[in-house]
Amino acid sequence: MRLIFKTLLTPRIFLILSCLFWAAMVRAELVIEVTRGNDQLTSLAVAPFAWEGKRVLPEDLAAIIDNDLKLSGLFQAIPRTSMLSYPTSESEVYYRDWKALGAAYLVTGQVSFNDNAYHINYQLYDVIRGTRIAKGGFTGKQNQLREIAHRVSDAVYEKITGLPGDFSSRILYVTAQRYDSERTEYQLNYADADGKRSRTIFTSNEPIMSPSWSPDGKRVTYVSFERQRPEIYLQELATGTRRKLTGFKGLNSSPIWSPDGQSIAMVLSKDGNPDVYILDLATRKISNITNHYAIDTEPDWMPDGRSLIYTSNRGGSPQIYQQDITRKSGGEFIPQGNPRRLTFEGRFNARAKVFPDGKSLALVHKGQGAADYNIAILDLDTDRLRLLSSSRLEDSPSIAPGGRRLIYSSQGGKNGELGIVSADGRVKQRLPSAQGDVREPAWGPGTRLK
Repeated sequence: MRLIFKTLLTPRIFLILSCLFWAAMVRAELVIEVTRGNDQLTSLAVAPFAWEGKRVLPEDLAAIIDNDLKLSGLFQAIPRTSMLSYPTSESEVYYRDWKALGAAYLVTGQVSFNDNAYHINYQLYDVIRGTRIAKGGFTGKQNQLREIAHRVSDAVYEKITGLPGDFSSRILYVTAQRYDSERTEYQLNYADADGKRSRTIFTSNEPIMSPSWSPDGKRVTYVSFERQRPEIYLQELATGTRRKLTGFKGLNSSPIWSPDGQSIAMVLSKDGNPDVYILDLATRKISNITNHYAIDTEPDWMPDGRSLIYTSNRGGSPQIYQQDITRKSGGEFIPQGNPRRLTFEGRFNARAKVFPDGKSLALVHKGQGAADYNIAILDLDTDRLRLLSSSRLEDSPSIAPGGRRLIYSSQGGKNGELGIVSADGRVKQRLPSAQGDVREPAWGPGTRLK
C-alpha cells in the first residue's frame, strides 16, 4: 500500500514491485480459522437434516450451517456425538434434552427430492423459551445445495442477532504459484464466503490485480499485465467470456463497478497524471472526473451513485477525498463542485471502501509516527477513526454485503494471507493459503436461486 504513489507513475516499476508481494506455491482454496471470537458465545445445536432420498445426500447441509455459525465467532456448536436425538419434526423436539446439553437454540431440517429438484425446509427453536421462532424453505439443484445451506445460515443468524448474515456471499482473491525465479503463475479465483468451492476465473504468467464484482455477481473486472502493461478486463463468470475495457498508454487500474452496474470508475493516466475516470458500459463513453497534478487513485462509489471517494496526495500526503458527480444523457458524467477531504487523522489514509449504508469507510491507515499500515473504520458523521487490526502491513479492505464483516490482505507473517474482522472489531479470522501468498480480496454478492 505504501508503494502506491511511487509506482503509479511508472508501470514497469509497478509490475516489478508488485511481484515482490508474492511467495512460493499456493493452493486456491482457503481455510478459515477463528483467531478471536466474542467473549460470550451462544450455544447452538444443528441436528442432521432428515433425508427422504434413496441415495446418499450429496451435501451435509447441517454440517455446513454448523460451520458457518461457528465461523461467525458468536456461536458455540454442540457436536453431534453429544446430541441425545436427531429430531426431524417439531413433535420430536424435547426441549429438556437440549437444555440439559446447554443449547440456547436448535436448528432442524428436512430434505426431499422431486420434480428434478431438492427441497429444503428448516426450523429454528428457542430452547430456553421452548418454542419455534422461525421456519423457511428453499428449492434448488444439486450444485446449489451448499448455497442453500449458506442461506439457511443467513436466516438463522439474522433471526437470532437481528443483523443480516453474509454466509451466502462470495469472495474474489488472487493467488500465485511460483515455479522458479523466472516463472510465477497468477490466478484470479472466487469462492464461497467460507473459503469452499474455489474456482479459477483467469490464469496468467503476469500479475493480476484489483478484482471487482458487478452488483449482480455475474461479472468481474480486474487489471491484467498479460501483455506486459496494465489493462482492464471484464469477464463473465458463467461463460468465461472476457473483453478488454481499456488499454491506454500508461496506467489502467482500480476498476470498480457503480451501484447500478451500468458504469465502472477507474484510474487512467492517458492524459498525463493518474486521474479518476468513469466508463459508461453502454455507450463506451469515458468521463474525466478528477483533473489535478497530484495522483488521484483508488475510487469507490457512494451507495446512491452520486459521488465517488478516492485517494489523493494533493494535500501533501495520501488522504481520502469525495467528489460529487452527476450523470447526463448519453452516459456522460460531470463532476459537481470541488472535492472534499474526508480524512485528517494520521499521515496516510488510502484504499477506502464505502459501507453499504454510506455512513462509514473502511481504509488503510498509518498514524503519525507509526510503523504499521492497519485497517480502520472512519465514521463520516463524527469523523471518528477506529483501528480494527494490528498486523505489520495490511491492505485492500473489502466489505461484506451486509456491512457486518470486512476482508483484507495481511503481510504480517512469512506469507501473505487474508484476514476477516467484524465491523466492531470483536471477531477476527485468518484465511491462510496452504503454500504461499494470497492477496487482493473483494467481497461480493452471492448468486440468485432460480
